[in-house]
Amino acid sequence: MIVLIALAAAAAGLVAFQPVAGADAGAGDVVVSTSSVRGRDGTTYTVTNHIVRTNGPGHRKEWLLVWTGDASVPGGPVGAAGHAAHGKAGAEGSADPDFLAVIDATRGSRDYGKVVNTATIGPLLQNEPHHMQYVWHKGDKVYAGGLLSDTTYVFDVAQLPQVKLSGVVTATDTPCGTAPDAFTTLKDGTAYGAYMGGPNVPGPCTYTHGEVRTGNGAAGTPGEVLRLDQSGRVRVEYPAATEAAEPDTCHSIPQVDPPTCANPHGIRVREDLNRLVTSDFAEVRSLMLIPSADFYIARDTVRIYDIAHRDRPKLLSVSRLPDGPRKEPFLIEEEPRVVMETALTNERHHRGGFVSTMGGASIYYTPDITDPKPTWREVFDDTTAFTRLAPALDNRVGMDGGSWLQTSADDRYLYHVVMRRGDESSGGKDTGMVYVLDIRKLVGAGKQTRCNIDTLEEVTRGGAEPDCPSLVSVLPVEDPTTGGPHWAALDNFRQGPGGYYQETRQPTRLVMANYFVAASPFDGDHRVCMVNISPRQQLSIDRGFKDEHTGRPCVEFNRAAWPHGETGDARPHGVLFAVSDADVR
Repeated sequence: MIVLIALAAAAAGLVAFQPVAGADAGAGDVVVSTSSVRGRDGTTYTVTNHIVRTNGPGHRKEWLLVWTGDASVPGGPVGAAGHAAHGKAGAEGSADPDFLAVIDATRGSRDYGKVVNTATIGPLLQNEPHHMQYVWHKGDKVYAGGLLSDTTYVFDVAQLPQVKLSGVVTATDTPCGTAPDAFTTLKDGTAYGAYMGGPNVPGPCTYTHGEVRTGNGAAGTPGEVLRLDQSGRVRVEYPAATEAAEPDTCHSIPQVDPPTCANPHGIRVREDLNRLVTSDFAEVRSLMLIPSADFYIARDTVRIYDIAHRDRPKLLSVSRLPDGPRKEPFLIEEEPRVVMETALTNERHHRGGFVSTMGGASIYYTPDITDPKPTWREVFDDTTAFTRLAPALDNRVGMDGGSWLQTSADDRYLYHVVMRRGDESSGGKDTGMVYVLDIRKLVGAGKQTRCNIDTLEEVTRGGAEPDCPSLVSVLPVEDPTTGGPHWAALDNFRQGPGGYYQETRQPTRLVMANYFVAASPFDGDHRVCMVNISPRQQLSIDRGFKDEHTGRPCVEFNRAAWPHGETGDARPHGVLFAVSDADVR
């Protein structure tokens, strides 16, 4: 298995790199600096900045952080062939580092869209950079997971565009969990993280407070929730699995006893309600690395935890999402399958939560995440949005790759990214999308919500009940590769008096990355695109956010050279807006 090869190679110190002088603008135009920490496994981990001198006066700037994996094999194939070749740990000639790209995201800047720093990480290669936290606030560290290396990096971005390394969470620090996915930060700067995969080695594993669960090994089952401090110290490992057996449809390969569907992917927190919500994705190695005909390794469950005692979470409920009206040829394409993401409301008087399904192409909602037995209903089907884009097509959406999901801070709108039409569609499979839903009536209904997608007509035209979300805007994203748009982030900043930045509750743009996972059939065209959001929530590509080399909208990560050298194509995944601490008021 690729993940196990990568883990073994990392542990043995077999994959490493030496920083090279900048080549994109010439070594004289690149300032190189390195910070390091010593991991608890005895390895010294580094971040090396390659900061390009930029144009114009040094006015206050907003930055886009892109957590990026190397994609090219020097002297080897590119495109789809290169993608497949480089997915193998130890591929000949693959000696280029992964990096955190820092891009000028300041509207009106002469360098808008320019990559001004590539902060390369070492010594591990082929981490498969995945997700960071969903939103960055002043003072936060950045938590960034390496899906295949089972390593989480903690970056200090207080002095952007410079990046420093504050800590590293190694595989030995998390013996009961692997395959780090996403993170959510707390007001004190610590973070909860969702680790999708099982323990480092098969068998029973003892968590922080003495709980014991039995797992089937790395990238298997069950996953866990952990809490990290700002130096990367693991404060708690907590099992996502219950002690008792979960439904008999919770399959694993080999089967875990007792059975569990605990493979947490999305993770969100409401500190004021003392609740944490995770969505179960799948047994990741069986779904992506070794595709299985057993569709019951794809999950349909959501977990809610009590976090009143932050270092001692308590699992309160495991909910199975209900099936919808569509009848698909494969179980994995039914509405509740492959629960990828979750998003929560934010206002004090709201308690609702959303989840989205990657296989089932649907959005679900519960009005109260504090309910000990929450009721989840399907409230939107991606078919409605694809039908607006192409009403003449037979829009079959099963396994459309519904991914990133985010509410606006004022709880008025919900934003969702979808990779591509389903394989059963009559055409247009290269089209993904990002869309906006108006959720004010749904959220405002509280526990009296009635919305429920339970007819085929509602699948195509939207919910019939008056409180159902309404589709405001949908933006098509064309990607001729096997992938499409996957991850995104809302811009939570605006510039105020004196040029200082302030957080805003009404975003005017978002950014999205077109790439999924190397060890899967789904790639992407490796572009990062900025999307404008008008006051009426209409979406449009920001054509001013252009690639510095091609002059075309969107930043191309398939390029020959970077500030750190001529390392070729790269795979952008996690994205996040941030501002230097001194420039935020």
